[in-house]
Amino acid sequence: MGKPDNALVIAPSGSRLLTAEDFRRLSDVPPEVEWFANLTNPQTRRAYQNAVEDFMRFTGIKKPEEFRDVTRAHVIAWRDDLGNRVLNGTTIRHRLSALSSLFDYLCDRNAVTHNPVKGVKRPKVDSGEGRTPALGDHQARELLDAPEGDRLKDKRDKAILATLLYHALRRDELCKLKVKDFKHERRGVPHLKVSGKGGKIRYVPLHPAASRLVYEYMEMAGHGHDDNGALFRPVSHNAKDNGGKSITADGVYKIVRTYSAQLGFEIGAHSLRATAATNALDHQADIAKVQEWLGHANITTTRIYDHRKTRPEDSPTFKVSY
Repeated sequence: MGKPDNALVIAPSGSRLLTAEDFRRLSDVPPEVEWFANLTNPQTRRAYQNAVEDFMRFTGIKKPEEFRDVTRAHVIAWRDDLGNRVLNGTTIRHRLSALSSLFDYLCDRNAVTHNPVKGVKRPKVDSGEGRTPALGDHQARELLDAPEGDRLKDKRDKAILATLLYHALRRDELCKLKVKDFKHERRGVPHLKVSGKGGKIRYVPLHPAASRLVYEYMEMAGHGHDDNGALFRPVSHNAKDNGGKSITADGVYKIVRTYSAQLGFEIGAHSLRATAATNALDHQADIAKVQEWLGHANITTTRIYDHRKTRPEDSPTFKVSY
């Protein structure tokens, strides 16, 4: 949403008192700016910022206070424009939800009398099936075998692919892993400590195949005793004295994209999460356990990975016998 003149001010480090000027500026912060400052999750913040900035461009809004003149007609016109840009229904719903969150906050602060997004018809959810493609078992095995060399990069990439495919982690979750998160044990079973969305922590049992590959990578990288450092690091920054910098989410995406493209099925990193979830469900994993494993707040989200009812081999077609 940009940074207006009266944006929130951070007091200097070590200072106990606000200056008179800082106190005045904080008193004048519009609730629209307060709302954005209260978004602490980086992913939510980025998505909501993109949505609201898109609405501001469409309507010509320049100042936070101008949101108070928005009517339902403005929101409907924006929704229709999003549809004309051939955005899918899920994306449009998410953008409307972001704008609605802003107006809910303004209502709470008595800055507006009602939320103009409420009552605006939203596109139907396309289907109960996920759009992210899942790999077949043979493709997953090919991907795991794709990094073939004995260089540090090969060891690291193989360990990353195995960690994603065997534990269904999100990219950001993998990037947050520290060395010590790989060393947990519960009831005698090695576990990964995963920091999920909303700061929620979950413990995921370590798959032996992935565990072996991660140990091989750490042994070559030499940072296995750097407990507070990142588990997966840029290849050129693996020394313990570099501060333990983590590989980025974009770096993980490029690893998956590069190896999958070489194999003829170019995919993103989230497809490995979909692959793991689908594979577990296909092999009769309890869906409630899969929900917990994935860190989903709602089991409805988990069901998009459950394709057991749509498998061709289970169709009544193959039960017909003459």
